[in-house]
Amino acid sequence: MSEKVPSKTSGWVDRLAVEAEPGLTTTQLMLTNHDLKPVEPARRQWGPWNFVAFWVADSFNINTWMISSSMIVNGLSWWQSWLCVWIGYSIAGCFICMTGRIGATYHIGFPVINRSSFGIWGSLWPVFNRAAMACIWFGVQSWIGGGCVYLMIRAIWLSWDRDGTKIHNSFSEASGATTVDYVSFFIFWLVSLPAIWFPVHKVRHLFTVKAYVVPCAGIAFFIWAVVRAGGVGPIVHQPATKSGSALGWEFVKGCMSSIANFATLIVNDADFARFAGKPKDAFWSQLFAIPIGFAVTSFIGIIVSSSSTVIYGEPIWNPLDLLERFIDDGGSAQRFGVFVIAAAFALAQLGTNIAANSVSAGTDLTALLPRFINIRRGGYICAVVGLAMCPYTLLTSANQFTTYLSAYSVFLSSIAGVMVADYYLVRRGYLEIKELYDARAAGPYFFTYGFHWRGYAAYIAGILINVVGFAGAIGREVPIGATYIYNLNFFCGFIVSGGMYWGLCKLFPIPACSERWMEVGDEIDDVRLAYEADGSLSRSGSQVFDDDKRANGTGYELRDDGKAV
Repeated sequence: MSEKVPSKTSGWVDRLAVEAEPGLTTTQLMLTNHDLKPVEPARRQWGPWNFVAFWVADSFNINTWMISSSMIVNGLSWWQSWLCVWIGYSIAGCFICMTGRIGATYHIGFPVINRSSFGIWGSLWPVFNRAAMACIWFGVQSWIGGGCVYLMIRAIWLSWDRDGTKIHNSFSEASGATTVDYVSFFIFWLVSLPAIWFPVHKVRHLFTVKAYVVPCAGIAFFIWAVVRAGGVGPIVHQPATKSGSALGWEFVKGCMSSIANFATLIVNDADFARFAGKPKDAFWSQLFAIPIGFAVTSFIGIIVSSSSTVIYGEPIWNPLDLLERFIDDGGSAQRFGVFVIAAAFALAQLGTNIAANSVSAGTDLTALLPRFINIRRGGYICAVVGLAMCPYTLLTSANQFTTYLSAYSVFLSSIAGVMVADYYLVRRGYLEIKELYDARAAGPYFFTYGFHWRGYAAYIAGILINVVGFAGAIGREVPIGATYIYNLNFFCGFIVSGGMYWGLCKLFPIPACSERWMEVGDEIDDVRLAYEADGSLSRSGSQVFDDDKRANGTGYELRDDGKAV
């Protein structure tokens, strides 16, 4: 009998496939690959100082400046804006530690964690939602980075100008962009591509370099602006331009803008925390580094934005616009200073884009098609989408920018609420890792046809609480109560979705929960996912799941001291 000859199509499919454990079934290949499996000890290379450097580096970016300084434009004084920053980022730091702990304990990322709360197949929609948002945000951050490139070129070549007299502008005035802006954006985008190539456990070195270089440039810009304004005195004496209840709600929106800036990182911090050597490496370092790092950066942004009012008679919310004014005012020495600061800010944008968008989008896209997409390929898909969109339309005004941030957080807050309630309130820290990669109907995370209806009901409820207020934010007439709710959009979405999920799981209990707090992530060494000949999960690795050990509410046999064995 003749042997079956593999088709050419099968050969191409195998060549396009990414690295995965041998022996997996076709269904399992839709759930895992090397980048989705729990991180083995050899790749757990992030220590506490790596996380500190990561957040210090991430805080020094133009986006942080724009958020804090836009509070000045919207009517707050400098100290009120700074207080918003401290409150907002301190709260965001707590949220980050809550979601990051899951990844640091079990060494799995956001897409896999969500299989516990949304179901094996139901998790794909939150993952797609998150991936789409990351791709859009990649374009926005790249556009801001393009502004840095524009300043670098203009500091050398003054005719590189937006007025269209020397370089023809093919964009309409209403678009918010010019030809030189788009070319600068494309250059930044092109330079970003090599950085996507590096694996996540090695990209930490980029953040270390950025943590040294960018703060120096930011402090230099701060000193330069204060000197030109004639000292800090004229800046700090500028009063708030709003009062009464309007001032109070503007303060609330300032705090929420800071949290909204972290909406993406709150849900995907596990994508980085899973590379931590120990869970505590990703806890205290993040809890303190986030509010301190972002408060320092925001303070610089607030003072620089306030100084523009003294220097030019108007608040300039975008620090890149202020640097361009410095080019117009000064000679060659001043242009050199702008070039150096703009180059450092370009590095800042690159690091932020890789951390907050490229890696997270790559991880999410990997979960959508794990047989053919890994984090590297997903990062490049994210870059292509970011290039194809029109990010400049989101940055034409401070109001439009903050509106976009708030809308962005509405969807992600509901996902975060379900994820946190599932881990901390319902399962009490217990996850059966191997079962998160098993699509058989008998698995504890398969639920109904692979979808967890409780998770979806809670997710939709968290969005609905903010829908009416969002309509008001984009110009529709809505009741004032809906506007007040929307001003607290992240909290409302998080609390409603998390509370509803917990309540539904109380009324309709789910499997694989512990009766008391029990994290067993330290038992994970290397998880093999291939089925045995009898169809059971492989016994290799540290996690063992036996039916006769589920009486205690877990998949483990317990010692006298409560540890799993």
